[in-house]
Amino acid sequence: MVSSEQRRRQLARDKYERQMQRRAEAAAARKRRNTILGASLAVVVLAGGGTLFATGAFSSDDKDKSASAAGSAQAAPTKATEPTTPTRKPVEGCTDPAPGAPNGKQWQAEPAMSIDPSGSYTMALDTNCGKVTIALDAAKAPHTVNSFAFLAGEKYLDHTKCHRLTTDGIFVLQCGDPTASATVPGGTGGPGYKFADENLTGATYPAGTVAMANSGPGTNGSQFFLVYKDTQLPPKYTPFGKITGGLDVVQKIAAAGTLEGSPDGHPMADVTFNSATVSKG
Repeated sequence: MVSSEQRRRQLARDKYERQMQRRAEAAAARKRRNTILGASLAVVVLAGGGTLFATGAFSSDDKDKSASAAGSAQAAPTKATEPTTPTRKPVEGCTDPAPGAPNGKQWQAEPAMSIDPSGSYTMALDTNCGKVTIALDAAKAPHTVNSFAFLAGEKYLDHTKCHRLTTDGIFVLQCGDPTASATVPGGTGGPGYKFADENLTGATYPAGTVAMANSGPGTNGSQFFLVYKDTQLPPKYTPFGKITGGLDVVQKIAAAGTLEGSPDGHPMADVTFNSATVSKG
């Protein structure tokens, strides 16, 4: 007999999987749309002397669009409505982020391997709510660890925000998107390159696990999540590290809930990486 609690957790997992599937479908739809736009642009350029091309009209967007944006078109409202902005409340232990903005660099290909897969590596996240230290598993996830070593060296994660918190069924804080903001939904940004999944055989996600977020197989970029409470997920998200210090920081952020008051939304705490570093040893 399945208990109501087991059923609730299963529904939460199913919802998460549907969101990931919709993101993958949205990405495929975007590629098809951009192909059509590219063909239309070529006609316009030939007919108009290249003016639209020069001004950047119809420029492609390399970031995945959300599933809701990829849905069917809706009729325009007859009356404009004022958007409501949730009120952010102070969270104990969190301060103002260090000044600065993500550099938003982009690369066309995964960085060349520069780490020693047999070595030990540590990622340190200096957030405005406290420090989180992660032991990286280079042996089981060498490409993932190599990617983060590269991104940290490029200061790619500095000043980025953790844009998603889930507090029911799935217990994760998601980070690593340079396009995310504290009030505008993020979750679509990345470094431009993608790489294959790793370490999925028998993967589990107990508290303290650090794993890759993705929009389908082989779509890893810069987004990852910190598991602050034992979570049941299918082995589809590359686990590549373990929190060795600061799990209490993540749990404190989670305890404050979401900005929207829902079980899946922006963290109430405006969590920002003042810096992110990867070091050997």
